Amino acid sequence: MLSPRYSRNILGTFLLCNLPLTMISAQASEKPPRGWSVVETAKENGRKLSAVPAPAKAAEPVQSTIVCDPSKSFQEIVGFGGALTESSAWVLAQLPPENRMAILRRYYDPKEGIGYTLARTHINSCDFSLSLWSLTPTPGDYDLHDFTLEPMRRWIMPLIHDTRKVAGADRFKLMASPWSPPAWMKNNNRMDDGGSLRWEYRPAWAGVYVKFVQAMAKEEGIPIWALSVQNEPGAHQRWESCTYTPEHEAEFIRDFLGPALHGAGLADVKLLGHDHNRDSIEKFAAAELGDPATAKYLWGLGLHWYMSEDYAASSRVHDKFPDKHILFTEGCVEGAPQCIGKWENGERYARNIIGDFSNWVCGFIDWNIVLDQRGGPNHVGNFCDAPVIVDTTTKEVTYGPSFYYLAHFSKFVQSGARRIHSEGGPQGIQSIAFRNPDGTLAVVVFNPTEQPAEFALGVAGEEGVTCRIPARGIQTYFESPQS
Repeated sequence: MLSPRYSRNILGTFLLCNLPLTMISAQASEKPPRGWSVVETAKENGRKLSAVPAPAKAAEPVQSTIVCDPSKSFQEIVGFGGALTESSAWVLAQLPPENRMAILRRYYDPKEGIGYTLARTHINSCDFSLSLWSLTPTPGDYDLHDFTLEPMRRWIMPLIHDTRKVAGADRFKLMASPWSPPAWMKNNNRMDDGGSLRWEYRPAWAGVYVKFVQAMAKEEGIPIWALSVQNEPGAHQRWESCTYTPEHEAEFIRDFLGPALHGAGLADVKLLGHDHNRDSIEKFAAAELGDPATAKYLWGLGLHWYMSEDYAASSRVHDKFPDKHILFTEGCVEGAPQCIGKWENGERYARNIIGDFSNWVCGFIDWNIVLDQRGGPNHVGNFCDAPVIVDTTTKEVTYGPSFYYLAHFSKFVQSGARRIHSEGGPQGIQSIAFRNPDGTLAVVVFNPTEQPAEFALGVAGEEGVTCRIPARGIQTYFESPQS
C-alpha cells in the first residue's frame, strides 16, 4: 500500500480525478479511438515487457478514466541511461565477448534495446571501483603535468567505447562526475571518509575537469556531454566523498570551475550542481541558481532518490528557476545480496520516474548497468542491486524486474519527447503520458496494489478504450508512427 505521505504528495496531485467515460464521449468529435498497442509486466502472470491484446472501444461507461491532453505540454525529455562504472566494466569483462555485447545491445541498441542514450561515469574512483585511484596521482602537481586517463583504460574505457558504438555516436550522451579529488587536494589527506577540498587547490581541481574533458576528446575521441560538480556533496561517506555546503559549491562554480571551463572553450559542456538527494535540492538551488553569477555557468541540477519521496521539491525549484533543468542522475536499491531481484525494486523505479517526471525532471540515469551476484564488486562492501546481474562463476545473466520496469519508460519515451497533461484513473493507480517527437503518444500506467483495476483511457476530443491492469503490474500504451 502507498504511504499516507506519498498519497498526499502524488496521488492527490494528479491521479485521483475519476472521470466517467461519458465525459470524454461528450467531447469527442466523431474521432475513433487511437490504435494503441500495449506491453505489460506483472508479478501475477509472469509477463515481462510482453505484448498483450490491444484495448477495445468502450462499449459502456467505466467509472474511472485516465484522460490525456496533448495540447498541454511540459518539459522536454533528455533521455534514459545507466552508469558505466569500473565495477560494471569488470563484471561484463568476465563474460564471453558475445554475451557481454548482448547485454549492451539490450540496453543501448536503437532497434534491439530498451532505448538508453545516456550514460554516467566517474572521474577518479568511486565505491563501485575495484580500488582507490586518481587521474592526478602526484602530490603537489598543481599544474597537472602528470594528469592521465591510464587508470580508466583497462576496464572503463573499453566499456564506454563499446556502449557508444552500440548506441550510435549521434545518440550517445556521456556525463561524468567526481566522487573525490585526489587525496593530496583534501583537508583529510585521503579520498575516502569525507573531507573537503583545500581552498588553495580550487584552481587545480577546476583544472582537472578541463583536462578530463579535453583528454577524453583528444585521446579517446569521446565527447563529454555533461559534468556534475560533485557526487553527493552533502554526504560524508566511508568511500570516496568530498563535502561542500551549498554556498561553498556555489563559490567553487562561480569563481573557479565555471570560468575554467568557459576559458578553455568548453562552455557547451552542460554543468550540473547539487547531484544529491531530494531533501537538499532546494537549499542548493537557492545558493547556486539564486546567484546569477553562479547560475550563468549551470545547465541545471542533478538529483538522487536515497532520501525523501517529496517529488514536488523539483516543482518548487522549477517554479523559481524555470530556465534550468533537473536531471535524475543516480538511484539504486541498496542492501545486496538480500535485495537482489525483488519485485519491489522494479516498482520503486516506476514510482520514482512517475513522481519525478510529473514534477519537471527531464531525464533518468540509473546507477550501475550490471553487477555481480553479490551486488558488486565494491571496494568498501556497499553492495546494491542492478537491473542486470551476472553470476561471474556460472556466467548466468539475469534481467531483474528493475530492467523491465525501466524499459516501460525508456523504450517508448523517445529523447525529445514532451510530457503532456494527464489525469484521472482508479485510486492507487499511477500514470503519466508523453508525446514523442514523431507525434505518437506513450502512456505508462502503474498498479502497485494487490488488486487488478479497470479504467478507460482516452485522449481529449476522442473516444476512449476500456483497459485492465493486473495487480503489481505496469503497462505502456503506445502508438506506432503510422497510426
